Amino acid sequence: KELASALPEADGILGFDDYQDISARLSSILSGHAHEPHVPQDRRALLPIAPVERAAVRDEKYSAAMGAGGAVMRKRLDSVPWAPLKIASGCDRRCSFCAIPYFRGSFVSRRPTEIITEAKWLADNGVSEIFLVSENTTSYGKDLGDIRLMEKILPDLSAIDGIERIRLSYLQPAEMRPTLIQAMIESEKVVPYFDLSFQHASEKITRAMRRFGDTEKFLHLISQIRVLSPEAGIRSNFIVGFPGESESDYQMLADFLSEAKLDAIGIFGYSDEDNTEALALENKIPEHEIKARVDSLSSLADSLVSERAASRIGSTVKILIESEESQEGRAAHQGPEVDGTTTIEGGNFTIGQWVTGEVIDSLGADLIARAL
Repeated sequence: KELASALPEADGILGFDDYQDISARLSSILSGHAHEPHVPQDRRALLPIAPVERAAVRDEKYSAAMGAGGAVMRKRLDSVPWAPLKIASGCDRRCSFCAIPYFRGSFVSRRPTEIITEAKWLADNGVSEIFLVSENTTSYGKDLGDIRLMEKILPDLSAIDGIERIRLSYLQPAEMRPTLIQAMIESEKVVPYFDLSFQHASEKITRAMRRFGDTEKFLHLISQIRVLSPEAGIRSNFIVGFPGESESDYQMLADFLSEAKLDAIGIFGYSDEDNTEALALENKIPEHEIKARVDSLSSLADSLVSERAASRIGSTVKILIESEESQEGRAAHQGPEVDGTTTIEGGNFTIGQWVTGEVIDSLGADLIARAL
């Protein structure tokens, strides 16, 4: 209702509760009928607390109409050679700064058959790289009775004709396991790309965030990955200015970034969000101080990412071309839209073409390569 009041020019404001009847809602709005906005409910209450009890409820009530499974019901709106592929919806974690569980609900995995069917459909429609997305990819399968289901489904996805690259998104560091790391590095077509949500490096702050881990544990995880795959791409996001963050906490985060040598870093200033525990926390950091810390850490992050990119000069990369005009694409360690890119010097390749090249230079997070 607040959003509808703030956007009077909108014909209708729809929420997640409207998913099940989305077609009827849109038809009504397009026919000129007024849509009555409502206050969203806490979607965590819509499914059983026990993950293993959710599959039957999802199959009965959710299906594709709720965006949680069912037959392939999507239409490609562009012709880019990569596409996201949703593997689950919702989240069971209770991070104190995050409202996602409130409006997305409990974690629900799509069944492997649904995911494979959609991946085949994408391959038949010009996609050669799929990006497995969810709010927490490391939890995939726990509600289906198999927490290692991701390790089992990756070979099936790799066997699909036309799919050349498989990428996983949003991995929870606390839930990373040796079998998943090994599967991501050793499975054919799966790129060693680790989108790890660290958020901070001070144990005091991660605990206040209702998360787990610290500098030592995170660096150990990174070393585990790089022992198996030195060229692995690792990215993460961090929140600066969380309530109670001291100068020493901030410095601990800066020191961690300097040692971690990440390929992509996102820095965000803390802000209060409705329906979160952090909203009521004391010792809030003044906005001007949050901005100063964000600016300082962002500058450091840019420098560190540039150094990491420069360290790849001389390496061989496989690039998926996404722009004919600029001859720009992405290597295995570069995720779509949020990470750096790789440009082929003097190339004349078409969108969707795969090109092997040697990195000859870097510019910030971006690479410049010569086709081999």
